[in-house]
Amino acid sequence: MDLPGPIHDFLLVFLGSVLILGGLGVVLLTNTIYSAFSLGLVLVCISLFYILANSHFVAAAQLLIYVGAINVLILFAVMFMNSSEYSKDLNLWTVGNGITSLVCTSIFVSLITTILDTSWYAIIWTTKSNQILEQDLIGNSQQIGIHLSTDFFLPFELISLILLVALIGAIAVARQ
Repeated sequence: MDLPGPIHDFLLVFLGSVLILGGLGVVLLTNTIYSAFSLGLVLVCISLFYILANSHFVAAAQLLIYVGAINVLILFAVMFMNSSEYSKDLNLWTVGNGITSLVCTSIFVSLITTILDTSWYAIIWTTKSNQILEQDLIGNSQQIGIHLSTDFFLPFELISLILLVALIGAIAVARQ
């Protein structure tokens, strides 16, 4: 999107803060359904980042695949779980929690160190005019469609059959 600089910066900061809050919601919320909804919010924010970066096709694919399919599948799995069975063994702190927090803290510290040591001024951002961008977008989308209908037709159809079998299996398990 061609937005003025301050508006673009505001949207980046806003989406970044919503993304961080959604990620914290995924990790910190004890209700798994609310955690799954927070994951959906994070995935929507990532697709909005793609829109700000002028990658409209990737944003649409992000919404369709991750929010529309994966997150809905996660919500179904969470809703089918028997929560009373899992709430009986409520230990506040285990050895696995300590190891996990140590690993996550070390990864977080290494990421912060990498971010602070990177020279962000050396990155060159290039922008295209709207006309060239639209031509590239249409050309890339057409090329993807051509490849899916010719070169990758068999794998595309096999993946759709595998997803159909998984859907029928999920319905069969849910009915029992």
